Amino acid sequence: MFIQTESTPNPATLKFLPGREVMGEGAVADFATREAAERSPLARALFETPDVGRVFFGADFISVTKTGGEWKHLKPAILGAIMEHFTRGLPLIERNAEEDGPASDAEDSEVVAQIKDLIETRVRPAVAQDGGDIIFRGFDEASGIVFLHMRGSCAGCPSSTMTLRNGIENMLRHYVPEVSAVEAV
Repeated sequence: MFIQTESTPNPATLKFLPGREVMGEGAVADFATREAAERSPLARALFETPDVGRVFFGADFISVTKTGGEWKHLKPAILGAIMEHFTRGLPLIERNAEEDGPASDAEDSEVVAQIKDLIETRVRPAVAQDGGDIIFRGFDEASGIVFLHMRGSCAGCPSSTMTLRNGIENMLRHYVPEVSAVEAV
């Protein structure tokens, strides 16, 4: 098994590509703490590595965020944990725990449906390239503010504010005139 690594815009996060499906298309899992990782054997193993502070599973990648140390010292242990997990054929997630996703479309207004569609088709695929994910959390029609939750390498990334303002906000305002701003939650 050959696992590739890619840097992300967040210097504290490295993206690991095991060359196989991790969560599958459209599915993600974010483990912000060691306690949250209890439902995943791989996330638990990764948190056993000193200085691992966050683990994120995407469709075909794993993003690991460090709290300290240098990648040259952390990377071998992380690669070993990922390789051992996949070669042993362990489940990625135990118990039937559901990951938070977008709210139900049944009650969405036309504006909210348009915002969600733009996020799903344009924003999420681009952000996944950098080892992260962005989830729609709400739209305040009175103020025109879209609320987004940033996960994976996006959480705590130094360039996340620029991504929100110059990228996502400008794009949403262009296509959806009712949008006035974008905020992270």
